[in-house]
Amino acid sequence: MPTRLVFTVTTDLNYDQRMQRICSSLAGAGYEVLLVGRQWPASRPLTPQPYRQHRLRCRFTRGKLFYLEFNLRLLLFLLGRRAAAWCAIDLDTALPVWLRARLGGQPFVYDAHELFTEVPEVVARPRVQRLWRAIENFIVPRVSLAYTVGPALARVFEQRHGRPFAVVRNISRLEEPPAPAVAEPAAADIILYQGALNAGRGLEPLLEAMLQVNGRLIICGEGDLSDELRAQARRLGLLQSGQVEFRGYVLPADLRILTRQARVGVMLLENQGLSYYYSLANKFFDYLHAGVPQVVIDFPEYRALNEQYNVADLIPALEPATLAAALNRLLPDGDAAHYRRLVENCHRARPELNWQHEEQHLLGLYARLLPTSSPSVV
Repeated sequence: MPTRLVFTVTTDLNYDQRMQRICSSLAGAGYEVLLVGRQWPASRPLTPQPYRQHRLRCRFTRGKLFYLEFNLRLLLFLLGRRAAAWCAIDLDTALPVWLRARLGGQPFVYDAHELFTEVPEVVARPRVQRLWRAIENFIVPRVSLAYTVGPALARVFEQRHGRPFAVVRNISRLEEPPAPAVAEPAAADIILYQGALNAGRGLEPLLEAMLQVNGRLIICGEGDLSDELRAQARRLGLLQSGQVEFRGYVLPADLRILTRQARVGVMLLENQGLSYYYSLANKFFDYLHAGVPQVVIDFPEYRALNEQYNVADLIPALEPATLAAALNRLLPDGDAAHYRRLVENCHRARPELNWQHEEQHLLGLYARLLPTSSPSVV
C-alpha cells in the first residue's frame, strides 16, 4: 500500500496554492495524500486534484467559536482516519493533529506558512497572542519534522525553540511555454494585487495612491477587510470610474492567466509583526514567473532576492505618494527601458526559481521521515 499522509488547513482548498503544490508533488512521488480543509458558505465545488480532499463544515465562520468548533470537528474526523504521518499547517490546526499522531504513535509534522503568533490580527490582541504563543511552545518541541516558507522565518523559529526548521519556499511551478515578455495591449495599464484582504497588507494606502496613478487596479481575493476596502474605494470614486475592480476569489488557473495579462504586480506589507516582516509570499514568485515587474515592500527576504535577480522596484514605506511614483514608473508612460530590463530579468530567473527545484527539498524531507515505503498505520 502507498504511504498515507494527512494534511490539515483552515483554508478553502480550491485557493490554497501552496498546499496544492505540496500535495501534488507528494502524490506524484507515490504517497497517498489527504488534504483536509474548510467549507465556506460560498465555497465552489472542489477542483480535481491528484490527491484526496475533504472539507469540514462549520456553523461559525470566525473568531474563538470558529477555532473551537473547527478543531473539535477536525479531531473527530481524524480519529476515523489512518495515516503514516500527520501534518498540521500552522498553529490553528496543530493541537488535534498532534493528538491524533500521538494516539497512533506516528510522526507529527508542522508546516509553518507564517509565524502565526506574529500576524497583525494576533499582535494587536495581547491576550490572544499569549494563548497562541503557549500553543506554539507546546507544539514545536513535539514535532518530528518542521519546515517553513523562507530562511528568515526558519531562523526565528530556531532561535525561539532551539530546533532546526527546514525551508520549502512557496515558489511557482515552471510552465512552458514561458509567459509573454510584455503585457497584452488591452491590459497594458493593469496593476494586479492577489492575496488576502486583511490588515497589514498595504491595501488602504494603495487605494489612496490610485488617485495619482495612470493605471487600473485589479484586486483578487477576499478577507476580513473586504467590506471596508470596497467602501473606501467607493468613497474615493475609484469604483465608479472603473479604476479599481474587486474580482473576489479567483481560481489558481484563472489567476495565472490574469497575472500574465498584468503590467505590474504589487507585494505590499506593513511592519505589524515579525510574520509579515520576514515573510516570503508566493505572489512574489507568481509575478516573476509571469514576467511581470512588481512594486515590493523593502523587507529582508524580498531585498535579498531582488539583489540577486533584480525583478522588482523596492519601496521603503507605503505612503500613497511613494506608491504612486513607483507604480507610474512601471506603467506605459514611465521608464520603458527600466521596465524592459525587469521583464528580461524575470525570464532569466524562472529556470532557477521554480517549484521543480523546490519540491526536491520537500520530497527529501519526507523520504527521511518515512524511509520505508509501506509503514504500518494505526
